[in-house]
Amino acid sequence: MSTQSLLKPSASITKSQFPKDFIWGVATSAFQIEGAATLDGKGPSIWDEFCQLPGVISDNSNGDIACDHYHRYENDLDLIQSLHVNAYRFSISWPRVRPTGSGEWNEAGLAFYDRLINGLIQRGIKPYLTLNHWDLPAALQHQGGWANRETVYRFVEYAQGIHARFGDRVASIATHNEPWVVATLGHEQGIFAPGIKDRAIAAQTSHHLLLSHGMALRALRAEGATCQLGIVLNLAPMHAATNSLADLAKTQLEDGKLLRWYMDPLFKKSYPNDVWADLGVDAPIVHDGDLDIIATPMDFLGINYYSRTIVSAGEPWDAKSNGKAVSDMGWEIYPEGLTELLLRVHNDYNVPPLFVTENGGAFKDQINDDGRVHDVERTDYIERHIAAMYAAMQQGVKMGGYMVWSFLDNFEWASGYEKRFGIVHVNYETQSRTLKDSALWYQDFLQHTTTDGK
Repeated sequence: MSTQSLLKPSASITKSQFPKDFIWGVATSAFQIEGAATLDGKGPSIWDEFCQLPGVISDNSNGDIACDHYHRYENDLDLIQSLHVNAYRFSISWPRVRPTGSGEWNEAGLAFYDRLINGLIQRGIKPYLTLNHWDLPAALQHQGGWANRETVYRFVEYAQGIHARFGDRVASIATHNEPWVVATLGHEQGIFAPGIKDRAIAAQTSHHLLLSHGMALRALRAEGATCQLGIVLNLAPMHAATNSLADLAKTQLEDGKLLRWYMDPLFKKSYPNDVWADLGVDAPIVHDGDLDIIATPMDFLGINYYSRTIVSAGEPWDAKSNGKAVSDMGWEIYPEGLTELLLRVHNDYNVPPLFVTENGGAFKDQINDDGRVHDVERTDYIERHIAAMYAAMQQGVKMGGYMVWSFLDNFEWASGYEKRFGIVHVNYETQSRTLKDSALWYQDFLQHTTTDGK
């Protein structure tokens, strides 16, 4: 697709340009904010165990306390309400509610999410629930984790239990967040939990994640689920560094690994031939009927977008050294990539309404003498990406909502607490929260519903 054809984001964007029922939210995940790692019967997750390994977290930290959201959720919900969003995307900690991943449920853990969900509803905020944001119960990992087909069935049981408890109150249930990250970063590169470096295990993991998604959707529908059901993928446009045959070929393959490996089975009942051939003996074991299950129709598709990827067959392409503006993660700031991505997904697949379920930037923040956090770069990032999403909508893409990542500064996985994505600053020593200028911008954006101020 030629980027020449894409509409350029407007200089400014207003809420009034979007449908009245459009969902505006903020997002978090359980392990990154909750803390209370061993309280009230919670079992360990693979991330609890991974953080204990030497050298895997850049600042040698862990999620034991994080943002202490487990104890401070009422105050956090008040802050969310103050932003004027109408949705909050959060995840359930599987080991908090079912400590070993099977067997007995933990009532204290379930009760926490009862309080959280009820608190959201009382404040007029729709709960958008994610079942798996990477924190698999460690007990299941000890039995083979996602590479073990039995974990698929444990996940379906978990989904059924969560739906039975909360399904009548939540607006949406997403099965998995970013299965590519779980499979590739967790099981092939080994830089995320559980720290495995095995391409065959990673490929099998990806298949089982997709299979468990489809099985869970079927199980919840059989139980009469009325909330919206879907999955969340991390996707990005792939651009070749040069027009050399080597760069173009690698770009096509990398696109297959990130996007088509997940989108094709979900929407076309097949894995892409080029990636399958590249895997060779590492390709996953797929049972008869698996692909039909994976392609179970869903009500929405969540897309997490942060940047594009420039692919080089030679030395890795670095955005900053090539003069591009980057976030504190070193990721290029490229809003037009969101327009391109949404159009590509819309044009290449028969998709349900799309949601931008995560979008945001990490930047070096500090509280100034005036008590404020003047995060101009993040504010600009969010505004430009909302405009880029709107540009896709103007070209026919059906969008259901947009959610900022992240509501709070938090435990940023292998980066520990060194990277801040939040629109709310967290002082990790005192646990005090401060709305950054980006939060105040988002608040103002959402308060103004029409051009005449009504």
